[in-house]
Amino acid sequence: MSNIKNRKEGGFTIIEVLIVLAIAGLIMLIVFLAVPALQRNSRNTQRKNDVSNLLGAVNEFTNNNGGVLPTAATDFTGNAKLGYYATGDVTYVTSGGAGTATDKVYIVKGYKCSSATATPVAGSSRQVAAWYYVENSTTTIGQCQEG
Repeated sequence: MSNIKNRKEGGFTIIEVLIVLAIAGLIMLIVFLAVPALQRNSRNTQRKNDVSNLLGAVNEFTNNNGGVLPTAATDFTGNAKLGYYATGDVTYVTSGGAGTATDKVYIVKGYKCSSATATPVAGSSRQVAAWYYVENSTTTIGQCQEG
């Protein structure tokens, strides 16, 4: 009889198991909250890089053609390495302002970026600005970048 009472069973108590599960759940919650923000920041970085590459391609076209700006997006999109946008997402606007589609980038001839509102405003005929949208936690925000 004394042999049975002195034998201790190995294993975890229910309290230990619940503590481990609670910690694992907390870690999973943190990961699920952080991943969307990381993905959004990655997409925004890709968008900004694409716009820089597009403006560089416009400048390259202009330099190679005696200072003449492109007349269509197809004149320069082949020279731009794009990651987020496809060539069909690039709109080259030669008159008027930028568009409002949040999934496109607008290269606007004859415009510059307003320092006050960060939007394209009329500039000289030799200027080029890019208008595109980035995401924040609740909506999209328009961005302007000069070339």
